[in-house]
Amino acid sequence: MNNTILTHDPFYRLGVGMMIVNYSGKVLICQRADMSKTNYAEAWQMPQGGIDFGEDPYAAALRELKEEIGTCHVSLIAETKDWLSYDFPEPLAKTLWGGRFVGQKQKWFLFRYEGYESDINLNTPHPEFIDFKWVESYELPDLIVDFKKDLYRNIVHYFTPILQSIKNQFLSK
Repeated sequence: MNNTILTHDPFYRLGVGMMIVNYSGKVLICQRADMSKTNYAEAWQMPQGGIDFGEDPYAAALRELKEEIGTCHVSLIAETKDWLSYDFPEPLAKTLWGGRFVGQKQKWFLFRYEGYESDINLNTPHPEFIDFKWVESYELPDLIVDFKKDLYRNIVHYFTPILQSIKNQFLSK
């Protein structure tokens, strides 16, 4: 884990993102519950969320998994060295978090899912997602809203060598 101190940029919300892979190397994506009244009705994404003041990014990732998908039965495989960012489209930037941020700056983690599929429960106290599915990593940029495509390309590129190793291990069994 990289516990480097990040100088906070007041224009970007600090957060974490989690790429969760199953034993066959497919990635969990979830459909957002709050985008049905926008141009992003089919908004799919990997779990992500904010970091609370003073919270370690890894601890934030586990907390967010529990809050968003009802489980944190995962094991850490890797994390991005750098913090990755994306900007919100202007209409969203004006409404999200009271218009305080132009985007998000995130530390991304790659986790292996260790639970059963039945452990994934989107009916959490504050549901953020209405559906989930497992997809190939190369499909991610095509399934994600436009303003996150470059971010997802970077994440896929960063984790691809590790994902390929996981798939090779699965196929050799």
